Amino acid sequence: MANLTISTRPAAEAAGDALVVGVVAGDDGPGLAPGHGLPRKSVTHLKAAVADLDLTGKAGEVATVTAVPGVATRVVVLAGVGELTARPDAESLEDVRRGIGAAIRSLSKKKKAVVAVPGSSTALVAATAEGAALGAYTVSKAGARSTEGVAAIALVGPADAAARNAVKRARAVAAAVAYTRDLVNLPPNLLYPETFVDSLATRVKGGKVKLRSYDLKQLRAGGFGGTVGVGQGSAHEPRIAVLTYAPPRPQATLALVGKGITFDSGGLSLKPATSMTTMKSDMAGAAAVAAAIFAVSELGLPVAVTGYLGLAENMPSSSAQRPSDVVTMRGGTTVEILNTDAEGRMVLGDCIALASESRPDAIIDVATLTGAQVVALANTAAVMGNDDALRTRVLDAASAAGEAMWPMPLPKELRPGLDSINADLAHKGAVEGGMLSAGIFLGEFVGEGIPWTHIDMAGPSYNDKAASGYTPKGGTGFAVRTLISVIESYT
Repeated sequence: MANLTISTRPAAEAAGDALVVGVVAGDDGPGLAPGHGLPRKSVTHLKAAVADLDLTGKAGEVATVTAVPGVATRVVVLAGVGELTARPDAESLEDVRRGIGAAIRSLSKKKKAVVAVPGSSTALVAATAEGAALGAYTVSKAGARSTEGVAAIALVGPADAAARNAVKRARAVAAAVAYTRDLVNLPPNLLYPETFVDSLATRVKGGKVKLRSYDLKQLRAGGFGGTVGVGQGSAHEPRIAVLTYAPPRPQATLALVGKGITFDSGGLSLKPATSMTTMKSDMAGAAAVAAAIFAVSELGLPVAVTGYLGLAENMPSSSAQRPSDVVTMRGGTTVEILNTDAEGRMVLGDCIALASESRPDAIIDVATLTGAQVVALANTAAVMGNDDALRTRVLDAASAAGEAMWPMPLPKELRPGLDSINADLAHKGAVEGGMLSAGIFLGEFVGEGIPWTHIDMAGPSYNDKAASGYTPKGGTGFAVRTLISVIESYT
């Protein structure tokens, strides 16, 4: 991860390989964003470049200018940051993240970038810092972090206590997102339930987060039939990992639950070959939960958070579970399996039931759960649950974090579609409203009276198209920033 700092040194004098300057869009045409502090001759040169290059200031627009007079760096990168006002709203701040992120991503061959904060507010410092740090992420073809990419980013802007705290938070958030992206990008022959737990064990060493892991024997003894059933067709045994961050005198106690299917073939209900190509990312929810807890620990937030990660590999074999099998979940609910490709809800059901046993103030689960979410909302995650106030809290946090989410209902009329003559529940409803019936299924495992929200992020968790803004190709790290913002809202 790039080293991120902030100083009040003039941007024109700062040493580095490139200087990033924002370009804003406006009714009178594009112009340089405020806060750059460049000398007049530099401004004149860059304004001419903006006109000559037909720039608009649209967020994500990037252009490189060389030999700018009065600037120490060899190149200046003009980064579109959208329309900025004196008090930018959440949408404008996300434009800044995207614009600065795109500029840093374009500098992958450079080692040090200087970024002029496009304004003086702490919110703009935070957005600039996050966009820069997120845009600096790179991954190699082997699945590990590449040695390419910007190694150091120096922000130039206000450096008071609030700004320094904003940069500190941005570093923690970006590190959490990078960890999530790293896990999602690992090939499935390297990341499976056991090695996922190994990664967590490495991360918790010397820190404030504690790890407990359930192996196959313990899963069977503990009644985690959903997790055991999903994983029984694989040579890699399933696991449940529990991460606990328990600060003194917490202001709230939260449970986060993450789906961690390290590869989803569909099981005996085998997916088409083309549908498997991104299924190494089916553990993105578990990765996001783990990363968010590590970030909360690093930031020292006064909120107790426990993460429950349901880890399994869904494979076809002679030992795989079958359609029509009936399994007993944690807590005793029996479930009839109808389609083994609807496996995520089974590990989540076990983990939600386990989380409910400690009676947290709220449960939030995160999952790449349904193809129906992608069809309905594309790269906007769906948010549903049993408590309107908690759902609104999650949506507000997502808006502040710059992650697209949309509220969805849990219609009571869909519940009869989960009835079974052989078990307490059928684990899948009709094709119509599949995203919603999956949420209704999960709600069956939430302890009575516990507020719960479900985030279905099958679409935005993985980018199989070209990189844009601060989002690389591959794992996106989606939901990490929202989870951190939700937890902060309890402080």
